[in-house]
Amino acid sequence: MPETVTEEKNEEGAKAEAPKECRYVVLAGFGGLKMLKVQKKAEPSPGEGEVLIRVKACGLNFVDLMVRQGVLEHPPKTPLTIGFECSGEVEGIGENTEGIAVGDRVIGFTDYGAWGELVVVKAKYVYKMPSNMTYQDGAALPMNFLSAYIMLFDIGNLKKGMSVFVHNVGGGVGHAVSQLCKTVEEVCLYGTASSHKHEAVKDNVNSVIDRAADYCQEVRKLSPEGVDIVLDCMCGEDTNKGISLLKPMGKYVLYGSSNIVTGETKSFFSFAKSWWQVDKVSPIKLFDENKTISGFQLRNLAFQQGQDQYIRTVMNKIFQLYSQGKIHPVIDSVWAFEDVPDAMQKMHDRKNIGKLILDPSQEPKPKVQSAPSVEGAPSQEDGKDNKETVVNGDQQ
Repeated sequence: MPETVTEEKNEEGAKAEAPKECRYVVLAGFGGLKMLKVQKKAEPSPGEGEVLIRVKACGLNFVDLMVRQGVLEHPPKTPLTIGFECSGEVEGIGENTEGIAVGDRVIGFTDYGAWGELVVVKAKYVYKMPSNMTYQDGAALPMNFLSAYIMLFDIGNLKKGMSVFVHNVGGGVGHAVSQLCKTVEEVCLYGTASSHKHEAVKDNVNSVIDRAADYCQEVRKLSPEGVDIVLDCMCGEDTNKGISLLKPMGKYVLYGSSNIVTGETKSFFSFAKSWWQVDKVSPIKLFDENKTISGFQLRNLAFQQGQDQYIRTVMNKIFQLYSQGKIHPVIDSVWAFEDVPDAMQKMHDRKNIGKLILDPSQEPKPKVQSAPSVEGAPSQEDGKDNKETVVNGDQQ
């Protein structure tokens, strides 16, 4: 009998010592939507100079689709937790971590690993949120508003009376660009958008152009001399078009290459075509035409090139604009971790107007099941449900 009690105590002790777990969105390997899994892992703990964040919201960006497909120039090793931005409450801090306390409401900017219930972030990439900022707004800021601000003001040198052209004005970066342009007097903004987004974005721009139209021709009708700044997230043939739209002293900024994403999985043809369509840039031609070509990659700037202090300075300016009510992220929709593939599909289909947000506490959308019309024979609804199960990341 005593031995039984001892064994029971040992079993209870083993259960008590079992590590606590939390959920993460994991990319099992490069490919389609089914490569995304929600998995449980042991709760992490912060090391020196690190902060442990209880995540309340995460941001979804087009680059996350590119990560999933494996089309980045330097893809990460899989499996890994994906995502680059989150917001939440500080739950722990490591040694030699100053300026942050447990209970602070913060934004975390990460080099992967943001899509989880508990995330460890280096303190130099953690920013205290303004008191009037929601967690969803906080998660929507880093990738979109940092990119837009730096490209417009620090690279483009946006000033009163200038003109700007941007692709996908209805997306996260597009909304950030349109709001920041309104902080400067008499800035004229032209942007492309899918036809179903025109009504939603028409008040944000001087002119919205259908993305299927010849936007160069449309811009030239409105501004025959061209524009001062072109912000290009497309690459490929759009690079040549963007450069051609510049006025003398104009600046073209490439900040993405979404043209290489054409389907659910990586297309080597689209990848090659995108780069093949870019003309060789002649410095002499730039010299003769008084044009400037720039590139901007926020993640490399932050995590590879050591510009964390510069990025913090820009983030503080963005916080100030938010607190003044001059900018405010536009949230398209909020998704559960289990529904990330559906959210990615919506972004791929360009159906979002604004930012897509992930909420770890949100319940996944229910799967609709219906009985087959003939016993033993699958119905059309069953077929739809089976397909949706794959789309939602886990094939049952």
